[in-house]
Amino acid sequence: MTAPFALALHGGAGTISPALMTPEKEHAYHQALQAALAAGYGVLRQGGAALDAVEQAVRSLEDCPLFNAGRGAVFTHDGHHEMDAAIMDGRNRAAGAVAGARTVQNPIRAARLVMEKTEHVLLAWPGADELARLHGLPTQPQEYFFTQQRYDQLQEALQEGRMRLDHSEAQSADTAATPTHEDPKKKMGTVGAVALDQHGNLAAATSTGGMTNKQFSRIGDSPIIGSGTFADNRTCAISCTGHGEFFLRAVVAHDISCLMEYRGLSLAEACRVVVHDKLAPIGGEGGLVAVDAAGNVALPFNSEGMYRAWQTSADHTPSVAIYKG
Repeated sequence: MTAPFALALHGGAGTISPALMTPEKEHAYHQALQAALAAGYGVLRQGGAALDAVEQAVRSLEDCPLFNAGRGAVFTHDGHHEMDAAIMDGRNRAAGAVAGARTVQNPIRAARLVMEKTEHVLLAWPGADELARLHGLPTQPQEYFFTQQRYDQLQEALQEGRMRLDHSEAQSADTAATPTHEDPKKKMGTVGAVALDQHGNLAAATSTGGMTNKQFSRIGDSPIIGSGTFADNRTCAISCTGHGEFFLRAVVAHDISCLMEYRGLSLAEACRVVVHDKLAPIGGEGGLVAVDAAGNVALPFNSEGMYRAWQTSADHTPSVAIYKG
């Protein structure tokens, strides 16, 4: 009998209004999520490693301009792209991450380079890009990462005079207390994937372009091991998406693992406690995808929606969803 295996991924969480989502755009998002799921799950089905599966899934999302990672990364205040990524191996808690990468086509590949080819865990620009170049990873000019909708977002954010989470509503200081609606093109955020392979190993990977109009080389939770990304064969693998500052303060990914290890909570209950009981009360909007050592999958979020997909060996049926329910 084949050992259980599973993959779950996300493309960002936030205020996602069905009323403002056109059928064409929703179809495009579903297709992109399904393609990433197929890329990662195909590795697992063939007996491949969880580490390879999450990398393949995230690379697929990085290559899709719909998502705020890789090719579709948002613009900084200075008009360029600063991309963050992390990957972690649950077998031995080896990890690699990059922050502020500017030219690497797939930041998640650079993160894996850090893990496998250096003695470090986190490298920042320009060193992250230099390591990628030295090892022959594909790099791209700024034009490759440009998308018109991201550029338009920057212009709006500059006019508002504030940073903007790519998956959050646009709010001015005068309307911050009043919920508003926003074009669905502004709903994409961090991407990530988690997997359990047939050998019982867990892995997690996360990649993001950060926040529109970010300044001073701001870094969120995505490349920080234990906050936005974590994997340990004894417990679970986690990839987060949301307002990074809150996920950093709450050390979300590691907290879930600790609740499982020290309190004996199930994956679903540990995720619920952190996302709904700890994050939500302090204003931490977002969610995560998770898988445990038994192949159970959890995809909790406290926002209106989260772009997500998952598939397990229990029935091999691929699932894609955006909204609650």
